[in-house]
This record gives sequence, structure tokens and C-alpha cells, in this order.
Amino acid sequence: MSATALEQPHVRKFRPLHGISGFIIRRVLLGILTLFFVSIIVFAATQALPGDAARAILGRTATPDSLRALREQLHLDEPVLQQYWHWLSGFLHGDLGNSLAAQQPVSEVLGKRLQNSVALVALAAIISTPLSIAVGAYSAARRDRPFDHASGVIMLALAALPEFVIGIALVVLLGTTVFTVLPAVSIIPPDESPWSHPKELVLPTLTLVIAVFTYTTRIMRASMVEVLESDYVEMARLKGLPERRVVWRHAVPNAIAPTIQVTALNFAYLAGGIVVIEYVFGYAGIGSALVDGVHNRDIPVVQALAMLIAAVYVVLNVLADVLVILVSPRLRTSLQ
Repeated sequence: MSATALEQPHVRKFRPLHGISGFIIRRVLLGILTLFFVSIIVFAATQALPGDAARAILGRTATPDSLRALREQLHLDEPVLQQYWHWLSGFLHGDLGNSLAAQQPVSEVLGKRLQNSVALVALAAIISTPLSIAVGAYSAARRDRPFDHASGVIMLALAALPEFVIGIALVVLLGTTVFTVLPAVSIIPPDESPWSHPKELVLPTLTLVIAVFTYTTRIMRASMVEVLESDYVEMARLKGLPERRVVWRHAVPNAIAPTIQVTALNFAYLAGGIVVIEYVFGYAGIGSALVDGVHNRDIPVVQALAMLIAAVYVVLNVLADVLVILVSPRLRTSLQ
């Protein structure tokens, strides 16, 4: 061995993160970076709102001394960067601030409303996700047959309708004019759980299910059609496997990846789009809280809800990417 080789120190080569664990770590870090940039945008947008927050709270009859004291309490007299740091550090420690309108911690103001919205979205997800996968796979397995044509027309018609139109149509059909089997509004008392009022949850949940179900079913059908025409599915058929096993054992696991991504995006959209649905049914959730916060210029509430919706977007996208890798054999093999 030469002297140069002996004198050269041992250097470990840097190996980037690889495999499924490395992919998950990269996606989580990217999500955290995304939320950081979103926090800057949210804070800048609320700072750009016209008017004086202290005067909006105390009213026009407020004295200069009371305005000055409240600005000091809310850190409104500090530089913008220092205000952002106070808000971000409190947010990271779980302190969302105090509601300017209710004079209560934001976590208390939003706690019950968040529970109501989570119950609504969770019910819609539990119902629509397996149903859309089953209908999409069934339509693809019976391509160009009457069920496929009928379901395709219905899906297109429902996808063309906005959520509030679907909600109003359900109210007219099941709550007021045609049938009166369900309550037209979903008013839940503040001190009671939404699960104790199942009838009030039916119409808004059904609206969310229809809004998500149509897109997910069409994506699942398109993906299944492509997979059913692939070489490995044809090989499974040539081996003499039953068609049901070919569809559910070989085709569905490889066709479900795009469906999971679309489902995550749809429910991430509903985290923000639920505002309209809650307004239509008078449902006390984060949607109505966001409307009230903007109307009252309640900046801490608006900031907390904006960051919450952004966090839902990021978390659902990360979970969707991870689930796609886990359920898709081809993608899972490519990362190993």
C-alpha cells in the first residue's frame, strides 16, 4: 500500500435517504417547509387587512389610553417581524392566542366547532371512499355495459353541480317540499355532541359524500380500465384464475393508487369548502367560525383556521403519498 493511501483519511460517503422510510422523511420535511411558508403568507395577509384591530375591539368611544394599552397587550405596537415571531412561537407551543371578539382563548372558541366539522368530514370519508372504489371497480369490470353507461351519466351530472346546489336540492327533496323525513337545518346545541343528533348529520354528510364520490369513482374506473388491459392481468387470466380474483387481487391494488391521491385532494378541498355546506345547513363548524371571524375582524381566529386548513392539506397529501406507496406493489418495489 502506498504512503499516499495511508496518509489519506477515511471518508464516509454520504448516502441520501432511500427506501420507503427515506421517502416518508422527505415528504414530512417538505410538508413542514410548506407550512412555514404558509404561515408567512397568512400572517402577511391578516396584517394587510384594513382598519385598526384595537379600535375594532373597543369601539369608536375608546380612549387613547385604552387603545394604547390594548395594542401593547396584543403586541400591535411592535415591529412586524417581532409580531410574527410572537405569533409563530405561540402557535408552535399550542397557544393560538385569544379571540378578539369572544375574549376567550382561540382553542376554546374553536374546540366544539372543530369537533363538529371533524365528525362531518369523517362520516363522509368513511362512507364515500369504499363506496367509490367498489362502484368504480365494478363499472370497469363491466365496461360498456348498461351499468357502466348509466353510472357514467349520473357521475357526470352530479360532478357538474356545485356543493351548495346539491345541498339545497337535498333540503328541498328530503327536508321541506317533497318529503319531510329529515331536518332542513342541522342546528346542534353547543353543549352536546354531534353524534347525539344523527338526523341532523344526514343531509350535510350526504352532500359531502356526493361531492367527493363522483370524482373518486370516475378516477377509479379509468385507472381500473387501464390496469385490466395490462400484461400482468392478462397473464393472470391465462393462468386460469377466476375473474373475481383477477379483479380484486391483481387489478384493484394497482389501480387504487390514483384513487387514493384524488380522495385525499378532495377531502383536503372539503376542509376549506365545507364553509359553504355548513352555511347552507346552519351547521356550527369551522366554516361558520371562519365567516364570523372575518366579519368581526377576529385576526387570531382567522389565522388559526387558515393554518388549520393548510395543515389538513399537507397532512392529507403526505398520508396519500405514503398510502400510495404501501398499496401499490410496483411503486413499493421501485423504492427498495
